Amino acid sequence: MSTDTSQAVTEDADVLRARVEELEATVETLEETVATATDDDGQKKMTIVATQGTFDMAYPPLILASTAAAFDWEVVVFHTFWGLDILHEEKSKNLKLSAVGNPNMPMPNAIAAVPGMDSLATRMMKKRIDENDTATIQELIDLSLDLGVDLQACQMTIELMGYDDDDFYDGVTTGVGAATALQHMAESDVQLLV
Repeated sequence: MSTDTSQAVTEDADVLRARVEELEATVETLEETVATATDDDGQKKMTIVATQGTFDMAYPPLILASTAAAFDWEVVVFHTFWGLDILHEEKSKNLKLSAVGNPNMPMPNAIAAVPGMDSLATRMMKKRIDENDTATIQELIDLSLDLGVDLQACQMTIELMGYDDDDFYDGVTTGVGAATALQHMAESDVQLLV
């Protein structure tokens, strides 16, 4: 083999080696980026914002939160405005199912607006829940807390409604502001508004 050919092979090998090193560095950078984008253990995150405090709207955030936590997701449920009543120990026992404007209620709005219909609809739903051995709101709150769900009460809404931190179930995180909720949302894989 000539000196020129040997030199060309050496130069090609050096170029190839440099390219391989460059690609390996790129792969390493990408792996670090992916590792930084998720938790160290790859745990998924979910943030739910609960804004509604009716009996029927208490169930979706609690069911979704407890189910995700059972799958080892990090879950935060930020309760604000009427959704705060779900976490209020006394008010949560008296949540009503709203019959008016509910398209799935088997009655026209004119009948649903009759005084006492919300109480009747709530009693009927509670009876159905009991007959089907479905968890109550209190049981779902307890389950969520047991599974590590961070049930948060919006500080601004606590002040607006005139509530005290003591009004909420044990284990509820009070004093949380919108900025904290937004930060968790930004880091979450799933964000839901209920």
